[in-house]
Amino acid sequence: MKQIGIFVIFVIIIGSLQITYAQTDESNMELEVTDKEKIILFGSFIIAIIAIVLFLAKDIILRKKTSYDKEDLESKKDRTYEKYHSDWSDDYEEIGDRKNTKDDREFRDAASNDKLPNYYETLGVPRDVTQEEIKKKFRELAKKTHPDKTREDSEEAMAELNEAYEVLSDKVRREKYDRYLKVD
Repeated sequence: MKQIGIFVIFVIIIGSLQITYAQTDESNMELEVTDKEKIILFGSFIIAIIAIVLFLAKDIILRKKTSYDKEDLESKKDRTYEKYHSDWSDDYEEIGDRKNTKDDREFRDAASNDKLPNYYETLGVPRDVTQEEIKKKFRELAKKTHPDKTREDSEEAMAELNEAYEVLSDKVRREKYDRYLKVD
C-alpha cells in the first residue's frame, strides 16, 4: 500500500512539473495544457482516487470471513445476528492475530515444567491411534473405573480419563498437545 502511495505522489509531481514547463511563451501568461498533459493529469487523479478508495476499504477487503458468513442461515435474512453480535465478539478474528490459545499456554507451561501428562498412556493407546479407537478405549476404561460401577473412590482416575479423552478426541487440541508432548 505504501508503494502505491509513493507512486501516486510521484505521478502527481511529474504531472505538475510538466505543466509548469509546458509554458513556451513567457509573455503570454495563459496556461496551455496539451492533450498529452491532460491525459497524464487525468490518469494521475484517477490513480489517486483508486488509492484512496482502496485505503478506506482495506478493512472490508481484508476481513476474514467467519463461520456465520459462510452459512446460509435464517437470521441473516432478518438481521437478527447483527443485533446481538458485533465485530468485537469471539468469532471475529483479525488477520495476522497470533493463535496463542488457552490450550497452547497450558500445554506449553506443563511441558516446560515436565508436568504434561501422557494422555496416550492414560488411555493405553499408541500415538497413531484413530478417533474411533480412542472413543472405544475411553468407553471401555470408563466402564471399569466409573465410581458408580466400582463402588470405590475412583473419581480422580475418572477425571484423568475424561481429561485425556477431551484432549485426544478433539482433533485441534490433539495436534496442539502432540506439539508439546515429549516422548521418552
